[in-house]
Amino acid sequence: MISKEVVINNQVGLHARPATFFIQKANEFKSSIWVEKEDRRVNAKSLLGVLSLGIVKGTPVTIIADGADEDAAIETLSALIDADFSE
Repeated sequence: MISKEVVINNQVGLHARPATFFIQKANEFKSSIWVEKEDRRVNAKSLLGVLSLGIVKGTPVTIIADGADEDAAIETLSALIDADFSE
């Protein structure tokens, strides 16, 4: 299991369209992936879960992955966030 803290910097945070991009990317991996904000952890492959965190611009979150492709999952998802969700 590995984790990485990232800061959401796009204008709308992790809502609607950016959340959909994030979840689609997360679903490309076999590993279990979670997003953690403060004391709440949700499945990164669940749109309702991710949206329920209410992540706005400037919010630090931790991405956690556990499984065979956990390194690639963390690398890909943190790169997507760093690029402000543009592929």
